[in-house]
Formats: sequence, structure tokens, C-alpha cells
Amino acid sequence: MISTATGRATRPPAPEQQIRFCRGQGGVRIAYAIHGSGPPIVVVSCWLSHLQHDWQSPVWRHFLDDVGEIATVIRYDERGFGLSDWKVSDFSLEARLADLEALMARIDLPRVTLLGMSGGAPVALAYAARNPDRVSRLVLYGGAIGGWTIETEEDRIASETYRGLIQLGWAREEPSFRRVFTTNFVPDATEEQMRWFDDLQRMSTSTENAIASRAGRMAVRIEHELPSIKAPTLVLHATGDRAVKFEDATRAAALIPNSRLVPMDSQNHILLADEPAWQTFLTEVRAFLAPERVDEPDEPVGVPALGTLSTREREVLRLVATGQDNEAIAATLGLSLRTVERHLSNIYGKLGLDGRSARAAAVAAWLRAGN
Repeated sequence: MISTATGRATRPPAPEQQIRFCRGQGGVRIAYAIHGSGPPIVVVSCWLSHLQHDWQSPVWRHFLDDVGEIATVIRYDERGFGLSDWKVSDFSLEARLADLEALMARIDLPRVTLLGMSGGAPVALAYAARNPDRVSRLVLYGGAIGGWTIETEEDRIASETYRGLIQLGWAREEPSFRRVFTTNFVPDATEEQMRWFDDLQRMSTSTENAIASRAGRMAVRIEHELPSIKAPTLVLHATGDRAVKFEDATRAAALIPNSRLVPMDSQNHILLADEPAWQTFLTEVRAFLAPERVDEPDEPVGVPALGTLSTREREVLRLVATGQDNEAIAATLGLSLRTVERHLSNIYGKLGLDGRSARAAAVAAWLRAGN
């Protein structure tokens, strides 16, 4: 069936995302969400996000639905944004990297694909460079790999102007100041989509956090770490991107040894559902992740298979789905670590899973069942 509103094929509603929390650097609460099925992909958050608001978004929902059909999507709100703690002062690269490390420890998957988007790209790049054994593949989408260098008087004026727009208009109900950022990010959006992005800015974070986080991003310098990245890397970037220039993508692809650059014909920083560039993105990501599907069953693990699990196995899988690692599960249930590992082995066997993606596939099955 084709929707008359969007011209896109309609589909059954996607299972609801599961929102969880962990603690990042300094005890900062970090909100993360899981949905979809397939090999795990951790989305390293962009500048503006709100896990629940994005789930209903006319700008982001196609991204969540379509990528969720390719992979088990694990995404999070950065410190100071969305459902994560807003009362933070440190927006440095090292603090943001420590938050990602805490999330990776919580989800306890041996290897994942990282998707670094926009201002989240430096965090993904630094993690991949420093943790080559944890990153199987790396995708950069609209990635800003370095800060904004102030070299000329024009650069200084532009930087101060953007800061002034945030200071004056971020928290106002009337969106005219925020619309400057909206048209920069999605110039081809409909009025409805632009209004949504106007609102996202105000509800995603405070004025103070918007200013401080932007300053932190401008201070990032990551180029020197890129040559040490071992993971195969796919660099996707719109050639007419107004928010992050295409030159950032060419610099990244030139510095990362095993990388491939895919230019996309668009001027939107966030690709919209009905533009051809979005299909290019999906085709490239699906092909890039294909090797990660080798250990997966031909068909997604379904609800009936979960019915074969014992009560204790269901308890263990429930705790896995909340992000607990094996040691935490053992402590919660009063079991030995070896017993937890045995239960997990039995779970994977009953669900027909093996290999490195078994844990993620089991969690995806559990979430699809509405648990």
C-alpha cells in the first residue's frame, strides 16, 4: 500500500523502542534506546536529539524505521540533551567519549558497528581508534571531524552571530531565531518538518547547554587519530550539506586507511524520506553491514521460539535486554557467572543463534515480543 500523504510504501507500525539508562562520566545519567533487529549498530549521537521526540518525528522517523529493518539500533541522548541529564558542565570530547565507553560496557556486546553522525562523528572516530577490538565497522554520516577554526574576521563574526542567535532565541516560544539553524540543517524540508525541527531545538536542551556544547565541539581536533583506525569505514555525506561541509568527508576518507567515500546528491544535513539520496544511504549501509549478518539466522527469531525458554532463562534474557552484563546478571539473580553463561548458551541454542551477534539477536527477539 502507498501512503497518499508521503508517496512511500506503508508498513506495519514498528515495535516500540525500549528506553534504558546508564551512568556516564561523573555519574551523569545517559538515556539510550534499542529497537530493530539484525547486527548491532550504535548511533553516536548528533548535536540535537531527544529519544522520545525523535521517535514521533516527521524528520527522523523514516531513519529509525528503515535502519531498524537493517540492524538492531542502539542510540542515546548525549550528556546535556534529551532524556539524559541536563545539569552538566563538561562537554569535552573526553567526557563524551567516556559516556560512550560506559554505554558500551552496559550493553556488553563484544563488537558493534558504530554510526557517527554530524557532531557525534569525532566521538565515534576516537572510540574506533582507541578500541579497535570493539568496533567491527564504522559509518560516518554527515560527520564533522574537527572544530571550527577561526582564521578570519568573517569567521569570528559568524561564530559570534550563531552564539548570539542561540542566546537570544533558543528558549523562546516564537521560533524565528531557531529557524536559522533549521534552514541550515534541512533546507528542503516542508513547513511541517521545519516546525518540528524548530521545536526539537528548544526541547532537546537548555540555552546554556546549547552554547557550552557548541563550544566544546568547536574545540575538538581529531584528525591525528584517524590514521590508526582499523575498522572498515563507510563515509556518507551530502555534497551540498550546509551544516557540515563536504570537505570534512573528503578529509576523513583521505585519513582513514580502510575507508570509502560515497557522495550523496542533497543539500540536507538530515536526509529526508522522499529524496533519492536517502535510498542511496540505505543501499550503501545495507551492503556495508552484509558481512555482519553471516552468523544470523535466515529469518528473524520470532515470538514462538521464546516460548521454549525456561522461567530462569527468561529472567536472564530480560536482564540482558536492560543492558546488564553477565556479572551484573549473576549478582542480581544470585547466580555464579558460569551459571549465567550456561543459561545464555541454552538461550542461544533454543533460539537457533550462534556467533558474535547472538546476544543482540536474542535481545531484539525479546523486544519484538513486547517484553
